[in-house]
Amino acid sequence: MTLSESGRSGCGRSGAVPRGPRVAVVAVVLLGLCALLPVPTGTAAADTRPGSYDFAPGDRAVAGAADTSKAGRLDPGHTYRSSLPRNGRLYYRLRLTAPDTAYVPVTAVPPANATVSSTDGIRVSVRDGDGTPCSFASARFGAGQSPRPVTALAQREAGKALCQGAGTYYLLVERLDTQGSGAAGPTGTGDPAQRWDLEIAPATEPRPARTGPTTAPRAWDSATPEPPTGEPRARSGGAGFASAEPVGQGVWRTALVPGETRFYKVPLDWGRRIHASAELGASPGRGYVGGALTLALHNPARGCVDDAALGYTGVRKSIALEPLPPVEYANRYAAPAGVSSVRFAGEYYLVLHLSEKMAPLFGQGPFDVTLRVGVDGRAHAGPDYTGPTEPADLFTVTVEGRETARTGAAGEPDGTTTRLVAVGGFGLGTALLLALGGWTVAARRTQRRVSAQKPTA
Repeated sequence: MTLSESGRSGCGRSGAVPRGPRVAVVAVVLLGLCALLPVPTGTAAADTRPGSYDFAPGDRAVAGAADTSKAGRLDPGHTYRSSLPRNGRLYYRLRLTAPDTAYVPVTAVPPANATVSSTDGIRVSVRDGDGTPCSFASARFGAGQSPRPVTALAQREAGKALCQGAGTYYLLVERLDTQGSGAAGPTGTGDPAQRWDLEIAPATEPRPARTGPTTAPRAWDSATPEPPTGEPRARSGGAGFASAEPVGQGVWRTALVPGETRFYKVPLDWGRRIHASAELGASPGRGYVGGALTLALHNPARGCVDDAALGYTGVRKSIALEPLPPVEYANRYAAPAGVSSVRFAGEYYLVLHLSEKMAPLFGQGPFDVTLRVGVDGRAHAGPDYTGPTEPADLFTVTVEGRETARTGAAGEPDGTTTRLVAVGGFGLGTALLLALGGWTVAARRTQRRVSAQKPTA
């Protein structure tokens, strides 16, 4: 198990219909018809270009600084967009209360054409006002050596020996770049083409109203479960955490091109657990690509729970995540990082990436990928928190989410409804066009009568 640490106006003669308004009316009618046409579910906002990433709508711009005195401010509950130069070390500032546990995930998005090594990536840490680190985490590109979004989670845990009390804390983001001498170099603006975009999504978790167990559950079934079977259902996936497509128990299929990353979200209640595997279909070509397909699981705070990668020779091959325990609050007291990360309910994220190294040996694809998701365990109530999380309801599962996890039915468009919407839209459009045509003919007749009555010189 490994942890990887978005006016013009016109006029005309009286009694005549000006040409400008007629054109405007036609345009309005056509726009209305376009608005009535059905849009495939889950595909409207996603950018499917290789290397693209969907940043959260409304991301706030924030600038990191080379020292804490000028660090940009982060408020829990909001998402931010920034960028990290080569050799970069940037500070950001946030204000924390004493009892809340803070999570600060940072997603680094290199350009699609960036050259990266397996050890390149980012390192993040939260530090108190004296510079004492509360935690470290890192995320690297791995064996695929393919530029992709990687996420590392820094945190300040309430109740620990270090970093307690209310006050100002700092997030430090460091770029691990072999070609740029790692994180030790000075911060500079550098070539804009070499900067990595960042998405930062700070969150807080209040303490429970009642004290529960302070040791991790010892008994859970660690056997590898049988993967789900059945006919795969199409799910293209999203291009970021914000546009992740919901899936649940079942078998799902997608098609990836080299360099592409797809995001899915699986709602998990307290007491429920997830297991997942991914299969890369066979393709013509010869050679070997290490880390050809990467599958990663992230918790609701975007912390990486587990990841796995497969080497590829053109033969169908699959990978699976390690068995995980059910979601429990007390898992945070476990030593293994993969267990302690499964510490709250909410939406867990599955992320697929196909290495860009596939293209020279096996072509541009697309390549068939099958994702198998299993969800089991008995759901139960979670802890009563003393206040709201930031963002709200981050660690809760809705009724719709529970149904998604149970049946995997969310996000599938109803064919009957789609057909009715389409028929209704075209019917309304036809009626509007007929009415517009009759009105235009009548207007032209009126114009001719007016012209005939006008005295000539």
